Amino acid sequence: MSLQAILFDRSDREQVSVKVLDQLLLPYSTKYIPVYTIDDGYRVINKMQVRGAPAIAIVGALSVVMEVQLLANTSFTKTQGFYDVSDFDCLRRRLKERLSFLLSSRPTAVNLSNALSDVGNLLSKSNAFGTFRSDLYDYVCKLIDDDLANNVKMGDTGARYLLEELEAQGFSADFSVLTICNTGSLATSGYGTALGVVRSLWRDSQTKTASGAENKKRKLSKGAAKMTLVYPLETRPYNQGSRLTAYELVHDDIPATLITDSSIAYRIATSPVPVKAAFVGADRIVRNGDTANKIGTFQLALICKQFGIKFFVVAPKTTIDNVTATGKDIVVEERNPSEFKLVAGTLIDSTNEEPQLDGKGLPISAKVGIAPPQINVWNPAFDITPHELIDGIITEDGVFTKSEDGKFNLEKLF
Repeated sequence: MSLQAILFDRSDREQVSVKVLDQLLLPYSTKYIPVYTIDDGYRVINKMQVRGAPAIAIVGALSVVMEVQLLANTSFTKTQGFYDVSDFDCLRRRLKERLSFLLSSRPTAVNLSNALSDVGNLLSKSNAFGTFRSDLYDYVCKLIDDDLANNVKMGDTGARYLLEELEAQGFSADFSVLTICNTGSLATSGYGTALGVVRSLWRDSQTKTASGAENKKRKLSKGAAKMTLVYPLETRPYNQGSRLTAYELVHDDIPATLITDSSIAYRIATSPVPVKAAFVGADRIVRNGDTANKIGTFQLALICKQFGIKFFVVAPKTTIDNVTATGKDIVVEERNPSEFKLVAGTLIDSTNEEPQLDGKGLPISAKVGIAPPQINVWNPAFDITPHELIDGIITEDGVFTKSEDGKFNLEKLF
């Protein structure tokens, strides 16, 4: 099993290649889709073959790199009429049109908007095609490398914060955590945001179980509390939790029990290992801390508040929207009704519950209808969690909590 959502070969900056893991086929089949143009980037983002705010931004920026690479190929430019490569001002205008088109692939996730805005600024400042191409390549490489480094940093920071909180409370037993959607390696350049915290908590648990002086140095806290179980939510209607997060947890041998979105309250009330926190990602965090994330996050936050469970949003600074004041101004994407009425997955043999294979020996993808075709459907991809329900926002710059007046001060992130 591969946990690389994006394959970016940059061994030769003049001839790079990009492939994207088709996450619609997971967990039974691994297939990479080549990206050559902005149209390809739009397609894999819009169809949710790649998803997760950081990964969307990376793929979007990489698709621009690939289209610009094509524009350096005279064989290509001779056969098309959209770009005039002999006039950089004209080319710049055309590319900006393409950036606007690419942005429309997923409007809610601010990371894509931020990345394309950066690309647009590079384009505006450049006075020659070669300069822009070189600066774009450097920008995208830094975007990817910073994302990975920041993920690890956020993971350790968030894990340490929770463990120290539990230590201060005098809690020293095993505990479990909740998470929704997929926020791991498959949603980022690697490691993950919310799932990165889970990975760091699990590493700490293993360190505390092991013996030796070296292991003591690697502990994230002095307390004895250990995360020993993760509850990923299935995350209907697209099942990113059951298809992707469960896939990553199994891959990393992290103990996990998959639960339905509708069983959160009962699982918390009956869990043999007490639930101490929920970690979720974000597609957009606005100035007051209101957060857009996968549909079902708001519900999870409400239930956590009822049970007194800490609720944390984990996201890089690239997810911060420093223009929008509150969550009511976030544009929430509504998806195709078929994504709700049809369940997509791998065709399974009902007798042995094994994947059915095609003539090439590959698992067969299938869709199953679960609702009357004529029924009206409301299918928002995201919901907005009010900042009042969020206990902390974890970024690469630390953990931000609310002041005594119940408000977040996120000015340092703007």
